[in-house]
Amino acid sequence: MKKVNVAVVGATGMVGRTFLKVLEERQFPIENIYFFSSKKSAGSTITFAGKDYTVEELTETAFDEKNIQIALFSAGGSTSAKFAPIAASKGIIVVDNSAQWRMDPDVPLIVPEVNPEAIKEIKKGIIANPNCSTIQAMVPLKPLYEKYGLKRIVFSTYQAVSGSGVRGVKDLEDGIAGKPNQFYPHPIAYNCLPHIDVFMDNGYTKEEMKMINETKKILNDDSIRVTATTVRVPVKYGHCVSINLEFENPFDMDQIYKLLQETEGVIIVDDVKNNVYPMPIDVEGKDEVYVGRIRRDYSVENGINMWVVADNIRKGAATNTVQIAELLIKKLK
Repeated sequence: MKKVNVAVVGATGMVGRTFLKVLEERQFPIENIYFFSSKKSAGSTITFAGKDYTVEELTETAFDEKNIQIALFSAGGSTSAKFAPIAASKGIIVVDNSAQWRMDPDVPLIVPEVNPEAIKEIKKGIIANPNCSTIQAMVPLKPLYEKYGLKRIVFSTYQAVSGSGVRGVKDLEDGIAGKPNQFYPHPIAYNCLPHIDVFMDNGYTKEEMKMINETKKILNDDSIRVTATTVRVPVKYGHCVSINLEFENPFDMDQIYKLLQETEGVIIVDDVKNNVYPMPIDVEGKDEVYVGRIRRDYSVENGINMWVVADNIRKGAATNTVQIAELLIKKLK
């Protein structure tokens, strides 16, 4: 496989550091690698593949004369808004983990197991990594959508504090220690907050609208009716999504199980007689999407419920980004 020069932007953050683990684990074909961060973290040292690197400050000229082919961004929306186009102008393909570019019609939004063909649609030199909860929901949804069609989706999420970065984790740890919350609007320890991101004029939060809009874009189907409620829970790692699906066509439950068992990236954990089902504590550090509590919804003619759990920092962010970069390697060949 052809080796490439890679940049990691936001290298010292929670997702940025996980990029490095995933790149090493998957033996991504790297010739040279460069690490960038804000001025605050510039000058620090990162160890990658047994070698120490100095983190550089991200500036408008940071990408010059390095012949970088792929840049993995996880540095927030405002940073991506400014620096992703600069990188793209230098011939670099950016895979961005923020929400900045996801709904841009000229930017593909990709979950590699679901819509890898979208890699052909790069127009701005930027590819968007979807929202963490959307990613894990799309992996099991795609085969069911293709087989039975989807009328309606109801998402209810139970999202870990690491989805908010180090500040969210600190608020949970501080709360357990009896200290006041500093990041969330209410204590997260021993509590649940039905509030992720800012509230919109329609009463939904921005996180909820991300799931609604990104689902339609990834499946390339605006006819599906989608609604969502997103909740922050006192768990460090691992997002859970309760998904209610209403299909266009009749189905057999055995066929549902068979389709999911054959789906790349899905592991079924569903033995309720023995209290076996996916839980965040069991998926931390893993890249697959775990599905359980699969059952018919008797309130509609053709519906099911299922429970979907994944590590939000890995499959929900870093791993999916690296998988997109792997698709790019094939395209660059």
